[in-house]
Amino acid sequence: MTSSSVSPSPSSASASDGSLPSAAPADTAARPPSPAAPLHPSAQPLVTCQTVGLIAHVRLSRPEKLNALTLPMLDELIQVARQIRRDPGIRAVVLSGHGDAFCAGMDLKSALRTPGGVATRFLPRPWTGTNVFQEACWVWRRLSVPVIAAVHGHCLGGGLQLALGADLRVTAPDATWSVRETHWGLVPDMSGMRTLTELLPLDVAKDLTLTARMVSGTEAERIGLATRVSDDPVATAVELAQEIIQHDRQAVSHAKRLLDRAATASARATFARERLAQLTLLARLNRTGLPGR
Repeated sequence: MTSSSVSPSPSSASASDGSLPSAAPADTAARPPSPAAPLHPSAQPLVTCQTVGLIAHVRLSRPEKLNALTLPMLDELIQVARQIRRDPGIRAVVLSGHGDAFCAGMDLKSALRTPGGVATRFLPRPWTGTNVFQEACWVWRRLSVPVIAAVHGHCLGGGLQLALGADLRVTAPDATWSVRETHWGLVPDMSGMRTLTELLPLDVAKDLTLTARMVSGTEAERIGLATRVSDDPVATAVELAQEIIQHDRQAVSHAKRLLDRAATASARATFARERLAQLTLLARLNRTGLPGR
């Protein structure tokens, strides 16, 4: 994968097209993440990453197709997430789409032109328990830093599952969300069965999945798909990220992991993990003192 940094904008831009906020001050200048070996050297990057200060801005970059996902895009999403995981300077991630949409789902026509590529990526990886389709969405949960999706325009099918892989989701009120797979004769299989049932009551998850109906960003927030509604999702996501990174990095990381695991763990296991995390943090505070003092 070629992960390319986006040139910083000289002035502020509206997030309605997935643009980044205005350039950071000199002491938080934009920088690319650690370079990775190109997966598709002859192609333009379909997923870009720019680090501004402590925040990595990851953006789907296939605007002419409403950022519909191709097989190379899935590979690039995973590769970018792995780059971020290796970069200790990144404290939060904002995930967005370039152009008129967040993501219109899988580009099925493109994928089916290479059945061998689909078959290869469909095989699960024993060390993660996911295949490429699932890992492209679930890998964001594996990061120790918070990931915030900024959604505008279409957020359909695989795009919705990608958004659900983030920890938090900020949506434009007029964005269009849909668990669209049954409309195409498929089922959500990019980690969506897990994330939908984590976020929603079972009957609501069934309603959205079985009907494949479209919901607005406003309704998505009301029923629990989205976290917040904003006319400028990227700017709000950045503000939220900046608020989070004011707090202790290790405490935020432990809290994210505890909450993720608590969703499917027994109370006994959760209590044990709480104690272990707190003892780890208390031992560190005993050495370093309280933050800000």
